[in-house]
Amino acid sequence: MLRVNKVSKSFHQRGIVLNDLDLTVNEGDSVSVSGPSGSGKTTLLNIIGLLDRPDSGEIIFKGEQVLEYDQEESAIYRNKNIGFVFQDHLLLPYLTVKENILLPLLASKITETEYRLKVDESIKMMEKTGISGLSDKYPYLISGGEAQRVTLVRALVNKPSILLADEPTGSLDRKNAENLGDLLIQMNRDYGITLILATHSRELAEKMQVQYNLSEGKLIPGNKI
Repeated sequence: MLRVNKVSKSFHQRGIVLNDLDLTVNEGDSVSVSGPSGSGKTTLLNIIGLLDRPDSGEIIFKGEQVLEYDQEESAIYRNKNIGFVFQDHLLLPYLTVKENILLPLLASKITETEYRLKVDESIKMMEKTGISGLSDKYPYLISGGEAQRVTLVRALVNKPSILLADEPTGSLDRKNAENLGDLLIQMNRDYGITLILATHSRELAEKMQVQYNLSEGKLIPGNKI
């Protein structure tokens, strides 16, 4: 499904972050990328999601070289194929939980029938993740763990092919971190969505089928489940 070929990226102050990095991800995989702060985990996810561009290399998604996309094509690629979960939930404070979750659908060119079907599916996902009772609440009225579950459902509302999760449990306490980790695995299994996550958490990384460490700009294979 996804191939990262010889991708390199450097920054003026940090130097080389990714160095001819290769990665192959199959449909339905769950993949963890571990490494210290500054090792390039977030940079790698941002490049896969076309939020950033490498200095060189290729990103092949379902046989297409997505780095050749223009700005509009890149936006369509992200909206249709990529779901994002960040360490900070980034919920809009003036929208309710339900409105935040449905926000990505407003940028989708879908029919009214498709919209209703996705709304119905989002309601099921809210029930599955235990946040159905929060629909009409605003972000400041819910906990950090609840906010991350809202973010997860929002990321999945368009049924993306790939879910990119960047330190999704980094701001949570141990219990909520464990719950969210289990929820990510459940979503990966129930919906067949490919999961790629960057994490400092050894416990979360070990839940993934395929594990890598990012060191000196390259991915080093770890354990496989």
